[in-house]
Amino acid sequence: MSKFELKLPQMGESVAEATLTSWLKEVGDTIEMDEAVFEIATDKVDSEVPSEVEGILVEKLFDIDDIIKVGQTVAVIEHNGEETPISKPGAGQQDHAEPPASVTGIRENVAKASTQAGANGDGNKSDASDRFYSPLVKNIAHQEGIPFSVLETIKGTGSEGRVTKNDILAYIAEHSTGRPEIRHTVSSPATPAIPATPAIHATPAPEISSKPTSAAPTPERTKTSTGDEVIPMTRMGKLIAQHMVNSISTSAHVQSFIEVDVTNIVNWRNRVKDTFEKREGEKLTFTPLFIEAVAKALKNFPMMNVSVNGDTVIRKKNINIGMAAALPDGNLIVPVIRNADQLNLVGMARVVNDLAYRARNNALKPEEVQEGTYTVTNVGSFGSVFGTPIINQPQVGILALGAIRKVPAVIETEEGDFIGIRSKMFLSHSYDHRVVNGALGGMFVKSVADYLESWDLNREV
Repeated sequence: MSKFELKLPQMGESVAEATLTSWLKEVGDTIEMDEAVFEIATDKVDSEVPSEVEGILVEKLFDIDDIIKVGQTVAVIEHNGEETPISKPGAGQQDHAEPPASVTGIRENVAKASTQAGANGDGNKSDASDRFYSPLVKNIAHQEGIPFSVLETIKGTGSEGRVTKNDILAYIAEHSTGRPEIRHTVSSPATPAIPATPAIHATPAPEISSKPTSAAPTPERTKTSTGDEVIPMTRMGKLIAQHMVNSISTSAHVQSFIEVDVTNIVNWRNRVKDTFEKREGEKLTFTPLFIEAVAKALKNFPMMNVSVNGDTVIRKKNINIGMAAALPDGNLIVPVIRNADQLNLVGMARVVNDLAYRARNNALKPEEVQEGTYTVTNVGSFGSVFGTPIINQPQVGILALGAIRKVPAVIETEEGDFIGIRSKMFLSHSYDHRVVNGALGGMFVKSVADYLESWDLNREV
């Protein structure tokens, strides 16, 4: 038998470390290829790290809540294969030395493992359950047609009653007759995977480690003597709160507001959306239309596409627009549309729909929420007319899209003015007054408005 080092893979250009949030395997457990061994959290997303080999977990080198550098060995797996030198955690490991041979494969598997879950209607109901199911267990349940209500009844033999792979396979064998032997692996990349893991959530209670740990128990909701409920913030909630406070402390926030007549866009979209969906297999929402306008404005006003670093301003070459997405648990994540100015409307719609879907299902890769140069947030999706969003540091601007409403408006024509019903919305532009003056901030948002109001009703897509 040989020993294999399972290391923390590189998960994005700017990700140098991660926090170990949970061990999914104990020393002595059998591990299959691509089966998740532990969970990690960066300041952007949570992920599971799968094994590259099949074998037995013989050593854990970190405790829960420990900070792990990219390239450090986290676990040792005994397997039938080539021996690799064992490196204990410590100084020499953080230099991002030669990563495992299939680092790219690991990155793909991390994303793939987190998106393996059932396409059956019950898949997302685990959001309302206090019971944790690994992506592997969810995938097996989906493949065997086991609904979530039945999955909840299976007795788990794992730590804290978790359902293991063996538990669900035993259940299948017990309730099957005349069926061939079942062997499950993670689906190949060619197999469509529909995310059903909960959106960014409070980290599930970790399994008990075989070695002492400094991790405190997951805080639970409590009630005061007066009946008030005390709800601890999730890890992601704490990070978001700190990010918002830091932004207010860093930037001099100023807002500009402008009302936009989007009647042409509304009428055009109503006319083409069904044909577009039938032809492209994608829904055409308003979001890609607005982001296209923002990308054009950023090209015309490149000093809005900058960041601040101390006493210097960095003008960004690429236009990478962050798209704030609200999650079912109330948290927020901002996936990034890279090179947005280079996408046509079909491409923009595909990227927007894909990122929004995977954001809601906690299936984004760490690099997909990094390197944004400007952010757009849709406060109108909750009925808000306008808002005053907080800048996503180190960017210098963020645009809030208000709700589209039918309102009476003065319409100017060659024959004179009259009152008519128009579809209108407010754009709210927050910008960093340290480097963006009122003229630039106002002209930028006016440019977005002008593009939207001049929408071509005869545009082909």
